[in-house]
Amino acid sequence: MDKKKLAFGKSNFILLAIGMVIIILGFILMTGPSTTETTFQPDIFSVRRIKVAPMVCFLGFIFMIYGVVHKPKSDK
Repeated sequence: MDKKKLAFGKSNFILLAIGMVIIILGFILMTGPSTTETTFQPDIFSVRRIKVAPMVCFLGFIFMIYGVVHKPKSDK
């Protein structure tokens, strides 16, 4: 396949992969023990799960958007 027909360059795919890893890391940070009807886990209100993890996911999505709109350098 001709390289001129591809919409993304190598750098775009690398940026998209890095963004996906950041998003997965954010979702991993959100995991933890859950509260049931019989037990209450105060960890569901931790700073890591409420503030840090969503911000990491958001930054990952922003990074992926940058990976899509980033114009690869021409090889002229």
